[in-house]
Amino acid sequence: METILLPFSPRYIVLTICSVATLLLLGIGAVDHQVINLVVIPILVFGGLTALGIHDILQKDHAVLRSYPISAHMRFLLEEIRPEMRQYFFESEKDGMPFSRDTRAVVYQRAKMVLDKRPFGTQEDVYAEGYEWMHHSVAPRPQATEAFRITIGGPDCLKPYSASVFNISAMSFGALSPNAVRALNAGAKQGGFAHDTGEGGVSPYHQEMGGDLIWEVGSGYFGCRNPDGSFNPDAFARLATIDQIKMVELKVSQGAKPGHGGVLPAAKVSEEISRIRGVAMGEDCISPAYHKAFSTPLQMMEFIGEMRRLSGGKPAGFKLCIGHPWEFLAICKAMLQTGIYPDFIVVDGNEGGTGAAPLEFMDHLGMPMREGVNFVHNALVGIGARDRVKIGASGKVATAFDIARAMALGADWCNSARGFMFSLGCIQSLSCHTDRCPTGVTTQDPLRSRALVVPLKTERVHNYHRATLHALAEIIAAAGLDHPQQIRPVHFSHRASGTDVLSFTRLYPSLRPGELLEGTGDARFREAWDMARADTFAAAG
Repeated sequence: METILLPFSPRYIVLTICSVATLLLLGIGAVDHQVINLVVIPILVFGGLTALGIHDILQKDHAVLRSYPISAHMRFLLEEIRPEMRQYFFESEKDGMPFSRDTRAVVYQRAKMVLDKRPFGTQEDVYAEGYEWMHHSVAPRPQATEAFRITIGGPDCLKPYSASVFNISAMSFGALSPNAVRALNAGAKQGGFAHDTGEGGVSPYHQEMGGDLIWEVGSGYFGCRNPDGSFNPDAFARLATIDQIKMVELKVSQGAKPGHGGVLPAAKVSEEISRIRGVAMGEDCISPAYHKAFSTPLQMMEFIGEMRRLSGGKPAGFKLCIGHPWEFLAICKAMLQTGIYPDFIVVDGNEGGTGAAPLEFMDHLGMPMREGVNFVHNALVGIGARDRVKIGASGKVATAFDIARAMALGADWCNSARGFMFSLGCIQSLSCHTDRCPTGVTTQDPLRSRALVVPLKTERVHNYHRATLHALAEIIAAAGLDHPQQIRPVHFSHRASGTDVLSFTRLYPSLRPGELLEGTGDARFREAWDMARADTFAAAG
């Protein structure tokens, strides 16, 4: 009896209705040929649904379709549009990840130079654990009118670079569309700030607009590699010496996927990608998880010194996400032993973005940017080298408050990737890895890329940079300061609980100049300093 009633159960009733409707319509058409033209479309519709339901029962990939033929497809449809439904109908102003709706909105407004003010008071819960604020002064300063800039380049640098305190973070051509790269670089030129190429090499789209470039060299050595994937110094020198490239940056690790390499399948290595990256067509384009050019901290410092020499004396540095503390301290010991210091270090955080990464890497690997920046800052102070090495911060930076907070913890400047993507029109659809970006930012599809109009987006990139620095100038002046480099941890507070408020000076204690050399009692550094060796990244003892 149960088997007989199965077609009328909720699970199969849709298939039963479609099957019965198909048979009835076929019967009506067979009996009365004059109405055949009226029933042919319904027959095709119900017949198609019946065939789909039978296929659902017979297929083996999806259990839910076998149990709920036809109707279960509604689940897959709703799952497909769930991000859009949540973003457009259910998100509050402070919801949304990785960036809240409010943050995205302020970037859009500043990029378009429309009203970016908010009414009726903050929507933040200022008594919630984790809330942070910056202190203002009863004697505010006049708002600065000149652009906030810093000079990057230590004593060994022959061509120091005057950089904005807010620049475009590393994003490769290939990850971004040609039009996105063009608009970013044109905006950087118009606004007088720098554009990091990402590790995919210096493409014609980076060079076309003439904006200042920071050339990032990763473990694949794209644009400066031998056929076997090793570093080619001659190829590096030819490109690094062009005037448009202002700094050269060695990528050691990326915050969103530290210690993880990458593979561009051979099928995706177009003639253009092959030419730009210096890789062979018909072969996988491999970016290893580790560098072939060096394997110890001493060799790494020598390699950075060589990058500076080959570039004609331009600022040379490296980017990393902090992992094992003793490894960075081993690099510090290598600086002391070789006398070779980078001109800058960019600290990425595990909250940083990427086109695609394993979930475990994005969520649980690597040190967050704030702790990383403060660790690097204190390590350099502790070895007496902070005055010759500048620090950049990269990781979920989008607003003036983000910049000010990072600089309070030790950064000299900040880079933003997703902030500038929003200025291009990115809607956080979270489809970067699918090549189906709806706004033409992260795609190689020419039709999708065409949606991004370069002259318009150039202006918006420039506007976003200018408006963000204007907001930074406002909050700096309100704090009684003249330049963001004057910000210190004492200017910020963090609510640890409903009644417990801590200054950043307590949350992020500072080392004294030279303290690591003298012997520190700070638990954050003492054990790791003893474990660090200049000749190996492995822990001693």
